[in-house]
Amino acid sequence: MLNVHTIAAFNDNYIWLIHQTNSLNAYVVDPGCGQTVIDYLATTDLNLIGILITHHHSDHTGGIEKLQQHFNDNLTVYGPSNERIDGLTQPLTLETTMSIDIPHLGLTQVMAVPGHTLGHIAYYIDDKLFCGDTLFSGGCGRLFEGTPEQMLHSLSMLANLPDKTLVFCAHEYTRSNLDFALHVTPKNLQLIDYANKVDQLRSQNKPTIPSSIATEKAINPFLRCHLNETQVAISAKSGVDNINEIQSFTLIREWKNQF
Repeated sequence: MLNVHTIAAFNDNYIWLIHQTNSLNAYVVDPGCGQTVIDYLATTDLNLIGILITHHHSDHTGGIEKLQQHFNDNLTVYGPSNERIDGLTQPLTLETTMSIDIPHLGLTQVMAVPGHTLGHIAYYIDDKLFCGDTLFSGGCGRLFEGTPEQMLHSLSMLANLPDKTLVFCAHEYTRSNLDFALHVTPKNLQLIDYANKVDQLRSQNKPTIPSSIATEKAINPFLRCHLNETQVAISAKSGVDNINEIQSFTLIREWKNQF
């Protein structure tokens, strides 16, 4: 079984330290700050042997150099081959999905999820999804490089994972995302209930991540663009009638950008 440790960084980033139950050899996902990881490791018996990178933004890659220096360049660093990321030792080239056997982690499905960036990838291990800035709880990443069509396809791919999949995104954006989601579909009872649970967690300074695919399909407007409830709200906001799913996604992403 894959164990996941939460390492908070910066204002709202999460770095994930992962290892199998039967192993002390660990990997870290998207280490934006190397020293934060080093400090956390000092409180454990874990041995860092590698890094998994989802995309090139500095708050996900900024700690690679520090970690390599600290561990004498012995770390294996996985990441997308078509993005400029200094320090990769195992560049991954894929069009849709590929399976790789990562030492001490096991079989890992790597998924191309362009949208936030063109080369963005996600890692799916033992019913746990590490998706960087593609899917957030209650939201999705901004389209800095990709198109709405690309992001919608990426989100649809993630939504097709098993409902029990735990979603480990890279930011604590949940409450602000839910403010928007409640504005779009204020009568969604599952969304209202989830928002109350999130408020309780945040009042105790606890993370709201991980979420699950089942939860996101129930409450996340960006995974519900095909539903009439969402499309009616978007039509009312935009004045555009008879919209399809891609129009729905495009308009709701623009709406969220301005929210």
